Amino acid sequence: MEEDAGQRPKGLGKRAWVVTQFVRRILRALAWSNFVRVTVIGRELVPKTGPVIIASNHISMLDAVFLWGALRRRAVAIAMAELWTWPVVGWLVRRLGQIPVVRKDSGSGQSALERAEQVLRYGGVLIIYPEGRLVAAGEDEPYKPGVAKLALATGVPIIPVGTSGTDRVLPMRRLRGDGPKFDRSQQVTIHFGSPVDPAEFDDPEKLLDHLRQRIEGLTQ
Repeated sequence: MEEDAGQRPKGLGKRAWVVTQFVRRILRALAWSNFVRVTVIGRELVPKTGPVIIASNHISMLDAVFLWGALRRRAVAIAMAELWTWPVVGWLVRRLGQIPVVRKDSGSGQSALERAEQVLRYGGVLIIYPEGRLVAAGEDEPYKPGVAKLALATGVPIIPVGTSGTDRVLPMRRLRGDGPKFDRSQQVTIHFGSPVDPAEFDDPEKLLDHLRQRIEGLTQ
């Protein structure tokens, strides 16, 4: 269901906050028990209030789980529409008011950006993966312009995030080979960087290039 242009985004509502708190308590319990070893760096760089865009690299289907769990604010993510058809996951993304996008569908992409801008207009946190798909180590995928368009249109800062290790915990199927499907012995690191101010850029491509450099630097 499409949200009305003047309506508060579902992902910023009370129901989404209750679900967020519940799921994050589970994730923190798993982290404390060392079910998966997770290190979070620079979380304090995320503003406690006001709109912000969180932009990260995308190397595993687990990225959103760890990044979303590392935050201390409710957050709305742009995610592939296929998740809405998955058992349990589909229920969760609906309750959390996440934003589906059909890949390679320009109309869906534009609708997702409009809903994302609404989240920012209401002072929310938006999670976006600029590459638009899973990208394995050694692969190169151009950043999609959506994150730069949103930042320049709204003036909202971007927090770059470097995620590492999730691709070893849950490797992409095409790269798994004979290795384990899930290896919880691997170390995961979520590294938040200092904000990128879109006002310092007059061109989306320059902003994208800078953002890519910042994110890649946080994965080293």
